[in-house]
Amino acid sequence: MQTPNELKYAASHEWLAPDGTVGISDFAQDQLGDVVYVELPEVGRVVTAGETVAVVESVKTASDIYAPASGTIVAVNDQLSGTPELVNSGPYSDGWLFKLDVTEESGDLMDAEEYVAANG
Repeated sequence: MQTPNELKYAASHEWLAPDGTVGISDFAQDQLGDVVYVELPEVGRVVTAGETVAVVESVKTASDIYAPASGTIVAVNDQLSGTPELVNSGPYSDGWLFKLDVTEESGDLMDAEEYVAANG
């Protein structure tokens, strides 16, 4: 399981980069299986940490994606509308979901070591 050290992780398997980019972890994409559809939030939406903001659908199930921080959605990964499988092939690169202008991080975010220990 890949878990880049520069990211923070939620117990619900979202990651937050220092620049506000959000995606799902390698562990989460592996558990979901082949991603077939991603419903992304609208740019400009103000969200609260823990709020459902997106949905990732796979051949197995649909999974809600929660905001790992409070802030405003400033970008979404439009590539996912045509190639949702990027979530599987590059969960920490081309498969990012959306970007936040973070106003407050959730106090429950874990570093990579804590996330691996919780999901090892």
